[in-house]
Amino acid sequence: MEKCNLLIKNAVVMTDYETVKSGMDIAVSGGRIGAVTETGTREFHADKTISGEGKLFMPGLIDSHMHTGQQLLKGLVLDAKPIIWTRVMLPFESTLTPEKMRLSAQVAALEMMKSGTTAFIDAGSYHMDAAAAVYEESGLRGCISYSTMDEEGLPESIAMNAGQAVRETDRLYENWNGRGNLKVYYSLRALNSCSHELTELAAGHARERGAMLQAHMNEYQGEVDGIIAREGMRPYEYLEKMGVLSDRFLGAHSLILSEEEKEIIRERGAKVCHCPFSNCGKAVPDTPDLVERGIIPGFGTDGAAHGGLSLWNETRIFRSLMNIYHGVPNRNPKVMPAELLFRMLFEGGAAAIDETGQCGRIAEGCKADLVSIYLDAGRLIPSGNLLHTMFECAESGDVRDMIVGGKILMEDREVRTLDEERILFEVKAYMERM
Repeated sequence: MEKCNLLIKNAVVMTDYETVKSGMDIAVSGGRIGAVTETGTREFHADKTISGEGKLFMPGLIDSHMHTGQQLLKGLVLDAKPIIWTRVMLPFESTLTPEKMRLSAQVAALEMMKSGTTAFIDAGSYHMDAAAAVYEESGLRGCISYSTMDEEGLPESIAMNAGQAVRETDRLYENWNGRGNLKVYYSLRALNSCSHELTELAAGHARERGAMLQAHMNEYQGEVDGIIAREGMRPYEYLEKMGVLSDRFLGAHSLILSEEEKEIIRERGAKVCHCPFSNCGKAVPDTPDLVERGIIPGFGTDGAAHGGLSLWNETRIFRSLMNIYHGVPNRNPKVMPAELLFRMLFEGGAAAIDETGQCGRIAEGCKADLVSIYLDAGRLIPSGNLLHTMFECAESGDVRDMIVGGKILMEDREVRTLDEERILFEVKAYMERM
């Protein structure tokens, strides 16, 4: 009899973006998947066993772009007058405190766990030590950054020069990279807000440490036009000229791309992600063309101010957007099939968190990051194609269990690593005071 730490017995298993198998066992040892086998073909002695009856286990969802520092802005962005970055978000972030970041990270962690998101990339904010402490405790797999800008005119509380901005990320990296399931990414908040010196410094420090570098890229036409006016070329062309781009770069949004920029992304192996609900008010990406070039974007929520942190919502919004914008004009109803969208969630997400081949699959040797879906929910019955039904109908409330790195973070919707009741009490008290 084989030994393992955790055994999931007799489950339906979505092993990757296109494969669903019934009557399967998953054995987990040392934080990794040791076996995925038909029930009854191998015998395991486990420290803990979870029944898979009536459940589908799948790779955990990966949020490739979110904002912990905007969690307390939920409900205050929709229908706000433009430009929300300068009118709402920047003023709010300039008032952040360690206590606000602690609350923000706690409610963000809860929302992600309850909706099946096992890994995330934070775009960068302030007082990130407070957020990192919460995320380490939660057990989620997270990539965090410091908000890095040095443009003139920023609020005094967050104004800094290029050297100061990069030193803050250096400190965050030294304190938190590799702790628990955390990594630290270097960042350029947006190219328009970063000087040439800051871009060089951030890229150089990331390269020295083997860290990823991320930036908001090609999100607004005004942003693209601003870089053209300042540098005489488009954003990705500018970073290419500076020698910044590589397979260690993540460009969030990446909506308004020229043919030359698409080729630069492909040649350099840079990672990209889309945030559908947020992006709908800005531009529609030519994702079918990116996929044709071998570029598989990840999905981000851009949350929490934009639409919350549910990737289930994001993927369905994205399919609808792609169908009406690219599919209908070209008479192609399968421009974004469900399998491709799951591939973006799993493979694109794994690439964004720098875990290609390690996350996004339930296979022997992969990290044990997985969630279960309650299949007896009325909206999932009946199903002629379970993978398609999962895409069309599954919701955050159907997520029952979460395992990250072989550790159970949530069982039967009870969060094990954080005090959900206390967190909700504290954040409600904060909102009442506000």
